[in-house]
Amino acid sequence: MTTMYSNHNPNPQDLITIVNLSQIDRWFVHQRLQELMINSWCPTSGELLVEVNNVTDALLVHSIVKQFVAPRQELVDWLERCWQMEVFS
Repeated sequence: MTTMYSNHNPNPQDLITIVNLSQIDRWFVHQRLQELMINSWCPTSGELLVEVNNVTDALLVHSIVKQFVAPRQELVDWLERCWQMEVFS
């Protein structure tokens, strides 16, 4: 894992590196993370670095990245399972 030190994050161990994204997908993921107020950086090395501070951040990062790397059929199956779920209140 490449470590990036930043003025925004004194603890580089809080950064995760995402490397298996195309340049355009990396930009879309970065923009979405910024909208959700999750710090991320796109260094010139071609990676996407993300600051994960809690479980919610981790789940959001996983969900966003999955939209770009999962096969279409997997996403369709997941959506169909969501539609069939019962909601308990």
